[in-house]
Amino acid sequence: MSTVKVGLRCDAGPRRGVGHLVRCLALAEEFLARGADVTVFGTVERLDWATAELAARGIPLLPGPDSAADLVDAARRHELDVLVLDSYDLDPAGAGALRAAGVYTVAIIDGDSRGQVADLYLDQNFGAELPGLPGRLLAGSGYALLRDSVINARPPVAPPATEVSRPRVLAFFGGTDAVGAAPVLTRVLVAAGHPMDLTVIVGRPEIEAEIEDVTPGRGQIIRPVPPTTSLPALITEADLVVSAAGTSTWELCCLGAPSALVCVVDNQRESYTRVVRHGLAAGLGELPELTAGGVAGRAARATAARTLHGLLSAPQRRATLAARAWSTVDGQGRARVVDAVFDAVRVAATR
Repeated sequence: MSTVKVGLRCDAGPRRGVGHLVRCLALAEEFLARGADVTVFGTVERLDWATAELAARGIPLLPGPDSAADLVDAARRHELDVLVLDSYDLDPAGAGALRAAGVYTVAIIDGDSRGQVADLYLDQNFGAELPGLPGRLLAGSGYALLRDSVINARPPVAPPATEVSRPRVLAFFGGTDAVGAAPVLTRVLVAAGHPMDLTVIVGRPEIEAEIEDVTPGRGQIIRPVPPTTSLPALITEADLVVSAAGTSTWELCCLGAPSALVCVVDNQRESYTRVVRHGLAAGLGELPELTAGGVAGRAARATAARTLHGLLSAPQRRATLAARAWSTVDGQGRARVVDAVFDAVRVAATR
């Protein structure tokens, strides 16, 4: 088979976050490892580390077409064999137009196909199901898209229970923390009342300013740090990770991190509920509940603080979460996805 030309259409920035770009980057790494030619189409706003990640891999970043006609035009101009669409904002008609133009089309979705007519659908969320789609569906965390840096940091076994007097806690909420979760959860962690060495990833200067206003309790240290490419190492070094229930959930599982998740946006709710129900992570509730005023808000924050205190004081509980998470996501999801794409392209080439 001649060199396969692959395009990935996604955007990232302070409003959109970086989840779409991160999972497209994971797919790009796998396609590159298989000898494909890869181009990313989209906008990456005010994220120097993200554009550096693309540049380091030699992946061109070109402006992202939005309309169906422009997507087809870009695919033809760049002679693409495959175009991966990972966006909630694109015209849903784009997938069908690409498919009609003979471009193998992959739609990455999160529980909602948005009416896209694609050749292949990918929903990497735990327990995902979406019957009745016109194309093939790859569903579940067995198809989780993880970057090289995560796969290479995966421990050979799930981390054992470790007793520590001051647990190392890592808190991060996406590459930009678009919803401002870090200050809220930092205050809840402090309210847990347990000694800890807390590192908080701050995606924006205004977030850092809020974190610095939080007064740690007895035996607590709070250390804000900017986004870093060393995140997988920070995750594996932590005794507990507090994070949003987005695409990073699968990174945490793959790395066997004992985690407590918060649902920060509506489209995370279904996956968050499943993950917590199956014991892959502890649940801290939904961000609007934790930021609410009055009695309801105080009750939600107190419940989350109790959950965190229980985790910080119980190494066996943390180890149980880590073991379930580690065994659920094996790091081979992107290879399975690219296998499916290449098989389909190969069959189409022989027709």
